[in-house]
Amino acid sequence: MPESSLPSDTTRCPLCGQANVCAAEAEHITGVPQEPCWCLSVPFDDALLSRLPPQSVGVACICARCAAG
Repeated sequence: MPESSLPSDTTRCPLCGQANVCAAEAEHITGVPQEPCWCLSVPFDDALLSRLPPQSVGVACICARCAAG
């Protein structure tokens, strides 16, 4: 999916547009406390982070599939 057509939905990965399954975002949306998100225990390398569209940095989580490379 081209970056320009990726959804701005914070529940979607800014790289592929699929659901990012972010527990922190689920808690924000629902108000229901969640366990710590999987992404807090996964390293994100600089090469992966450099692929993020500038408008998505700090806004939406990368999904586990993209994080795994």
